[in-house]
This record gives sequence, C-alpha cells and structure tokens, in this order.
Amino acid sequence: MTEPASGTLPPIADGLSGFRVPGEWAPHERCLMAWPTRPELWGGEFANAKAEYAAVARAIARFEPVLMVAAPGLGDDARQQCGPDVEVIELPIDDSWLRDSGPIIALGPNGERIGLDFRFNAWGERFHPYDDDDRLPERLLGHLGIARQAVPMVLEGGGIAIDGEGTLITTEQCLLNPNRNPGWSREAIEETLRRALGVETIVWLPYGVAPDSMTDGHVDGVCAYIRPGIVFLQTREEPTASEQERIEANRRALEQARDAAGRRFEIVEMPYLAHAEIGGRRVRVPSLNFYLANGAVIAPVAGAPTDEKVLALIASAFPEREVVPVLARVIGFGGGGIHCITQQVPAGGGDDV
Repeated sequence: MTEPASGTLPPIADGLSGFRVPGEWAPHERCLMAWPTRPELWGGEFANAKAEYAAVARAIARFEPVLMVAAPGLGDDARQQCGPDVEVIELPIDDSWLRDSGPIIALGPNGERIGLDFRFNAWGERFHPYDDDDRLPERLLGHLGIARQAVPMVLEGGGIAIDGEGTLITTEQCLLNPNRNPGWSREAIEETLRRALGVETIVWLPYGVAPDSMTDGHVDGVCAYIRPGIVFLQTREEPTASEQERIEANRRALEQARDAAGRRFEIVEMPYLAHAEIGGRRVRVPSLNFYLANGAVIAPVAGAPTDEKVLALIASAFPEREVVPVLARVIGFGGGGIHCITQQVPAGGGDDV
C-alpha cells in the first residue's frame, strides 16, 4: 500500500467533522464478540478457548447486552455455551479477535453514530484467509443499522487507546511496522487517525510487550486508560535488562507527553504480568487487557499467585465499578486477552448517521 498523495489523505467524508470516538468508559449499547473459528490457532486448546470466550461473554452480559458473531454453522455451539443472555448471529468470519477486526464507533455532536471501517490484514498478513474479517465491519454495521465510513488504512482496535477528549496513545512498534501500511509515513498515519477518530494529540510509545510475534506490540498490552489524563503502565517486579529498557522508554514517552488538554499523564504502575503453561508453551496473560463494561471491569486472571494483586490494583483504579475476574489463560495462548476479543458499541444520543 502506497501513501496517498498530499491533499487527498485520506478520502474520508467531510461529514466526519465533529465526530469523535469516545473513551471506553462511556455508556455502551452493547459489546461485540466473535466465536472462535480457527482450530489450528488453538491447537489442542480449541474447546478450552471456546469455554473461556463463553465465560467472558456471560460475565459481560450481567452488565450490558452481548452480540456474539459466529461463523455460519457454529451459531448453535455458541448459543449452547454462552447461554440465553448472549445474542448470537451468524456471519462469515475468519478469526475471533473482534477488537481488531470489528468496527470502531464514533459519536457526533448530538450523539449520532457512525461506524469506522479500517482495513484489516490479519496483523501484517500473518494468517490466511482474512477476507471475511476484513469485511466484518461492513456486515456488522449493516446488522446494527449504523452507517459505515471506510478508512483506507490498516488498523487494529487493540493498537490504539483513546480518552474521548482528543488524545490517542499507540506504539511505534505496531503502527509504524511496514507490514501494516507499507510506504506510509508517520505523518500520513497521524493525519488519518486525527481525521477518522476525532483526535488532536497522538502519543507514541516506543514499544509493546516483547516479544510479541502476534500483534507487533499492541498498546493494549502495555498501557490502558483509567480516565482522561490517568493511565496504567505495564511494568515488571523483576524485569530483565531488555524488559527494563523497554519499560523505561515507554515511561519516558508518557512523562514527556501532554494530552490534548495540556495535562501531564498520571502514571499508575501495573508491576504484575502473569504467565501460564498452556499447550506446552509459557504464555502471557496480560494484566491490562481488561474490558470496561457498564459499571464493571472484566479482568483477565491466570490462576497465578499475583491475580489478587492485579485485581486489587484494578479495583483501586476503578472504585465505582465491580471487578469481575475471568480466567483468560487460553486466550493468552491464542495471543491476546479479554480486551482483544471484545469491542464496545457506545450508546448513541441521537439519530444514527
């Protein structure tokens, strides 16, 4: 993909002026998920992956409606495991990481909604096929009755964190990787993000969690908003020299940055990052990869001694929310966490576009 010519970047409708993606704590109409559908990704853990996805869906459904997308023919399996409180529809999909392949919803000045459809290339062409995942936003938005705006740039939702007040945090490791938008400059990427997502300030962290052979360093593994101006930062109790270098580089980037309101960031450290032995592999269960439901935090746990410390820090950061732990060991084996498999649909306050 080559960088668009100056003056035509990007071909986004002028009607997006005034639209902005809200923070994840804004009220939700529902949560979107996708049912596991690629057995080879999960190896011998496919059944356990479905069980963990179902547990996440049931936990969220206590607080807001959940719409689960299942591949054609898999709807009954999803309904049986998720239970009656989770709505299931069948649409063609290739994989089950809805945060990355699904639409991103922006709100207009009067609460009207529009769905942003970024291009999806399976994390830099890592998995094939991915055509149905690339088309999923269009199909889902049609089902939801929300207008679609195509954005001609590859972007996964797990690669960005937005405060709803004009600031976006991302990582250079992911968004500047040439396997996403080859030929695009940092400036081209920034302009597209600003125009599509309604942000003014972009904060670049150098790194995601290393090593990361799946997402190339998604920000939702290392940094998460608590509220505007306040973020969690993933650190480590006993980091290796290379881990410490990456942690300090990310910390410096946050300390030197100012958000769109001119604020310095308040940084809350998350020093715990649990691992689990799954399928003969040692896998991360990312502590900051939680989902903010209406009135709750659905938090990943690993069945590790540090789980209670992770949950206590999350509860301290979100005292007004119920913290609901859900085992996410096999989700970690697949390459992500609870945030990776969910995508919020913000509640609208007016007629959708």
